[in-house]
Amino acid sequence: MADRSAGAGQGVAGRPLRILISNDDGIHAPGLAALERIARQLTDDVWVVAPESEQSAASHSLTIHRPLRLKRVADRRYTVDGTPTDCVLLAVNHLLDGHRPDVVLSGVNHGQNLGEDVTYSGTVAAAMEATLLGIRAFAFSLRLREGRDPDWATAERWGPDVVRKGLAVDWAPHVLLNVNFPAVEPDKVAGIHVVRHANRKAGDELFERMDPRGRPYVWIGAARGLADVPADTDVHVVEALGGIAVTPVHLDLTHYDTLARLEGVFG
Repeated sequence: MADRSAGAGQGVAGRPLRILISNDDGIHAPGLAALERIARQLTDDVWVVAPESEQSAASHSLTIHRPLRLKRVADRRYTVDGTPTDCVLLAVNHLLDGHRPDVVLSGVNHGQNLGEDVTYSGTVAAAMEATLLGIRAFAFSLRLREGRDPDWATAERWGPDVVRKGLAVDWAPHVLLNVNFPAVEPDKVAGIHVVRHANRKAGDELFERMDPRGRPYVWIGAARGLADVPADTDVHVVEALGGIAVTPVHLDLTHYDTLARLEGVFG
């Protein structure tokens, strides 16, 4: 298990920090290139293992019904014909076995991962897998502005500082940091805010159409309805303030109050 107290710029036993990066948008995604530039501001020991094609909304899925192919495309750069979870698992337990990464960075996702988005996100799933393997992990996502290209410069400017400050704090096991950057220019970011996830009213748009053969189909859209969102949430910080939201995510999904009540009934 990687030393969870390792600081930014330094790995285990004083060696250089080793960073593994992955994503769900695929090896050619501009967000992955931005993430690599973030990582190289922290260390020269950067490894890239990403899906060979887009795996958005793959969640924490693992490929178990067919073999996986890990392909080297450049020095310390690989693709996997599978999910983000597959990528991290193969990187840590196979490719880098014996010198595991100190930190895993996932993203930068082409679009936000706020509130309940984390349950669908392949970006967050890559960080989840690293966390389950005992490695500290960050999931990075960038909110998009309608009709405009993503401003990766915001993530590149602020991302290294988020990692440095995050690694300066000791984390409990089974915790990852979900980080969302706003759709504003780097100089207009309204600070970094540590906040909880919002509970948003689900309002997915469903588009029903006919295919060229006259058969109906339904396409799930990206829009979600917004109810009154409290100020101490990731949605408010990113969408209303234009700040960076940092949310610690705990992988223990047990609801302990209900557990205690059920024990009284079934015990």
